Amino acid sequence: MTRGLRTWPRAVIAAILGMFLLFGGAGAAMAQPADNGVEGKTFVIGTDTTFAPFEFRKDGELTGIDMDLVRAIAEDQGFNVEIRSLGFNAALQALTSNQVDGVIAGMSITDERKAVYDFSEPYFESGIQMAVAKDDDDIKGYEDLAGKTVVAKTGSEGETYAKSIAEEYGFSVKALDQSATMYESVKAGSAVAVFDDYPVLAYGVAQNNGLKTVSDKVPGGSYGFAVNKGKNTALLAAFNDGLATLKADGGYDKILDSYLADPTAAVPTTFVDLLAKSFPALMSGLKNTLLVTAISFAVAMALGLLAGFMKLSRNIVVRGISTTFVNIFRGTPLLLWAFMFYFGLPQLTGWDVSIWVAGVLTLSLNSAAYVAEIVRGAIQSVDPGQLEASRSLGLGYGKSMQKVVVPQAFKMMTPSLINQLIIMLKDSSLLLAIGFGELLYQGQQIYAANFRVTETLVIVGFIYFIAIMALTKLANYADRRFNK
Repeated sequence: MTRGLRTWPRAVIAAILGMFLLFGGAGAAMAQPADNGVEGKTFVIGTDTTFAPFEFRKDGELTGIDMDLVRAIAEDQGFNVEIRSLGFNAALQALTSNQVDGVIAGMSITDERKAVYDFSEPYFESGIQMAVAKDDDDIKGYEDLAGKTVVAKTGSEGETYAKSIAEEYGFSVKALDQSATMYESVKAGSAVAVFDDYPVLAYGVAQNNGLKTVSDKVPGGSYGFAVNKGKNTALLAAFNDGLATLKADGGYDKILDSYLADPTAAVPTTFVDLLAKSFPALMSGLKNTLLVTAISFAVAMALGLLAGFMKLSRNIVVRGISTTFVNIFRGTPLLLWAFMFYFGLPQLTGWDVSIWVAGVLTLSLNSAAYVAEIVRGAIQSVDPGQLEASRSLGLGYGKSMQKVVVPQAFKMMTPSLINQLIIMLKDSSLLLAIGFGELLYQGQQIYAANFRVTETLVIVGFIYFIAIMALTKLANYADRRFNK
């Protein structure tokens, strides 16, 4: 009996402790936030380059409703984002090729896109409006468009709506890639009106883009964040959760109001002001242009010299390989290879190709094909008697080429190589199509935000002119110095 009395308190204590640990542990587990599957991870997000006020550059930094929204959601849900400004179509290509994890670019949720992508809950309800040049008093509505041409953005809700009523009102629709380009087309008279998303039009009109709206807003689609079908489900769920939180705590309205309430804030008013604000971004673009040109030209010279000598080989296989290489890269557009290397290669191989690698491959392989022909032509232009004379003096074929033929050929090919270098520098502007941050790309970002298209392009053109003239002078000096 005495033993039972002694053990009873221990049993009670053990039971109480067990219950405490059970419920206390459960309570602690309940107190910890559930793992959302994305915390601490970094996701690559593709976006458009020119779709103010949703994405554009201000003082060289990518900003806008979409950018602030995805960054705020990432912070709320505990993950990180790396933004890649590619352009709308390029961003979708990057998503399809798994180079980005998601896309947020003012993209309307449609049934066709739902077949390919999974969308978040809508984060913005859009609508379509029509605008004409500010001094155009002839176009007051759709009925005045008969026999005329209008513009709309490629793949946008505005293009879809314009085409849906084109036959009824008797007008034709031309699709362009950028809002700023569409607006300039209307002001220049190549189109009489533009169909665009109403917040984008309103933002542009508020910044004196030279247009005025002449129609009421037509209810349009909803914007959504997209991932590939069946992939990145945790990211999509986190986006929805973060969006709900932002809407509940007022952060969502605050983001919208910062861009839509006063869209004229900080707009450059004079040419000097525009130059001062855009100069840092343009210098960054110029640095990238010169760097990618220098790297690509060095690679092109090595490949071009090799291919040029291979074309002179007596071996039919070696000569055939070189000829095929030259024909392929001279016979196809440079822009095609930019898309192939950046979007196609990852899909075919599964490799992650950086935009710098894609840019260098595009420029260098294209230019190498031309360098090969320059080398071949220069060597064949050397008097054959020079080779025969050196061989008769006892020099072998290799030494004769090295000591006699190639030095003479190099003097003849130098002007053509300098010209090829200049062409490559200008061709680098085509890399803007895949989102490479070269000089023209940066100019595009600037006028997309402030709609000062002509003035911005004048500045960009002047910088190109100075860079090309300086490069030409430097190359000619080197030619005189080493080819005396």
